[in-house]
Amino acid sequence: MEKINPALVARDRQGKVFTVRYEAVNAMLLNEFLKEHRKVQELEVAIARQQNDFAQQQKEIKALMASLKEQTSQLQKVRAASLK
Repeated sequence: MEKINPALVARDRQGKVFTVRYEAVNAMLLNEFLKEHRKVQELEVAIARQQNDFAQQQKEIKALMASLKEQTSQLQKVRAASLK
């Protein structure tokens, strides 16, 4: 414990580790949990945005593909008419 966070141990008069300050450990663990929880929430929001962006891009790609197919069809008609 001393290596991780020296503030979490109590020392005797000689400076040797005497005990662990468990009330401080609980507070530290809660703080670390809250930090990680905030990170998870932020990542969930980012993922939701990316999924929304991806869905929108998929719609745009489908629309562009439909437009490209229509243009290809029209070009083929023009080409066929010009060959007659």
